[in-house]
Amino acid sequence: MKKFSAEADIERVKNLYKFETATRAEGFNLIAGVDEAGRGSLVGAVVVAAVILPENLYLERLDDSKKLSAKIREILFDKIISSAISYHVVCVDVDEIDALNIYQATIEGMKRAVAGLSVKPEFVLTDAMKVDFGEKILSRSIIHGDALSASIAAASIVAKVTRDRLADEWAKIYPKYGFEHNRGYGTKYHLDAIKKFGACPIHRRSFNPVKSLLAE
Repeated sequence: MKKFSAEADIERVKNLYKFETATRAEGFNLIAGVDEAGRGSLVGAVVVAAVILPENLYLERLDDSKKLSAKIREILFDKIISSAISYHVVCVDVDEIDALNIYQATIEGMKRAVAGLSVKPEFVLTDAMKVDFGEKILSRSIIHGDALSASIAAASIVAKVTRDRLADEWAKIYPKYGFEHNRGYGTKYHLDAIKKFGACPIHRRSFNPVKSLLAE
């Protein structure tokens, strides 16, 4: 494992602000990053977070949530919510996901997350998804934004930690599916449990393979 270097990490995190710096150069100061967790899961809510960070705030080990251990995510979660100018988290539940489809549900979640910020952003950076936040808020979609933008990375961590905590609670209510381990994703254990026990109330019935397994 590569040894952690504080000096290298400071430089790496500094580079994560390149999109924020470019956006500020265009005259926008309050910049929100938005990301989701659980979009590909077979169960429960998709969680969306919006975060406005102070300019060039150094958060040690800040990165795409998928690249971090659960322990580091938890540490960063606390630092982000205590340091942010504003943050807001939205859960779009399974009924709305099944009614709208996951893409539209995620877009709705992003709109609500930004609308729920206590400080209105002037500009929003999103991870890959193009979203219309209204005529007074401009936005930019960044492919792999959670690995390239500090604000989006922060939002990805807040969303991921929030959803993992939800999954731990789901595991207590529906212990047969292993949600504390698979977070609702389609592992063999999870799919075998659906075949054996059927779907529980938080399974997304519009999703395959849940949909096809229930039809058998």
